Amino acid sequence: MYIAMNRFRVAAGREAEFEKMWRERDSHLDGVLGFREFHLLRGPSADGVTLFASHSVWDSSEAFIAWTESDAFRKAHERARAPEGVYLGPPSFEGFDAVI
Repeated sequence: MYIAMNRFRVAAGREAEFEKMWRERDSHLDGVLGFREFHLLRGPSADGVTLFASHSVWDSSEAFIAWTESDAFRKAHERARAPEGVYLGPPSFEGFDAVI
């Protein structure tokens, strides 16, 4: 199992806008080989920033990488831009292979 996470720093007061964008976007993940599930997690808020993480579960890192090189990935991300001022910097990617 492989978990792919992106951390997002969202400007305070823009959380609902960010969540709406994610809720309404077409991820193009249905039917992607090796994809298991997706979650958007909301973390703590401090100093004008709210932390979010997208969390997708895959059969393997190879399945995730294949998706990142696919048309489905390009379609999912071609309109994934948030309005200016929502993000406080670029997302930070972390990938994890399950040990147990």
